[in-house]
Amino acid sequence: MNRYLAELFGTFWLVLGGCGSAVLAAGFPELGIGFLGVALAFGLTVLTMAFAIGHISGCHLNPAVSIGLWAGGRFEAKELLPYIIAQVVGGVLAGGVLYIIASGQAGFDATASGFASNGYGEHSPGGYTLTAALVCEIVMTAMFLIVIMGATDSRAPQGFAPIAIGLCLTLIHLISIPVTNTSVNPARSTGVALYVGEWATAQLWLFWVAPIIGAVIGAWIYRSLLGNNSD
Repeated sequence: MNRYLAELFGTFWLVLGGCGSAVLAAGFPELGIGFLGVALAFGLTVLTMAFAIGHISGCHLNPAVSIGLWAGGRFEAKELLPYIIAQVVGGVLAGGVLYIIASGQAGFDATASGFASNGYGEHSPGGYTLTAALVCEIVMTAMFLIVIMGATDSRAPQGFAPIAIGLCLTLIHLISIPVTNTSVNPARSTGVALYVGEWATAQLWLFWVAPIIGAVIGAWIYRSLLGNNSD
């Protein structure tokens, strides 16, 4: 149970910190943190939680990561469903807290603003198509899993994995925020989409399917080509 609670609180922090920076601080006139600040915020949430709860739950904070680690032989199948439930609940709770905070500003409209939801087509920050969004999310999540598995490999330098993983997530956001607002994490996408409804929930399927496919591909690449099955 401690592991599941750790995943819940860790994912809560990821969504509150990452999406919160996008909703509350990114577009603030003149002083807004912009894409770079949002990317760094997401990386910092993973970095800080990896040190805080990594020794408890492994700090997955992401259903795609849990599934990828299972595919890569690093995680037991029986733990998948409890982990995924905890991660989604944590994301949705964070979305609720963020919604309460954001709605304290006059004129706030989650549907109109997007509330940091992921999207494609007219709901992509840069107007990218469904195909572009699908490819982007698959490739970015695959690379994320390769870095995660490499950084946590028993042969890797010990104690530096949180830094590598946090910086990797920052880089992923720097690349893909214009395309999809960056998901690579179904719990992060669900946590805010439910409060937007309409287009956000209609497009949510892609931000479950693509990260999971990417995670499995990344795990296979690392295990088959870059690692060995004993890790």
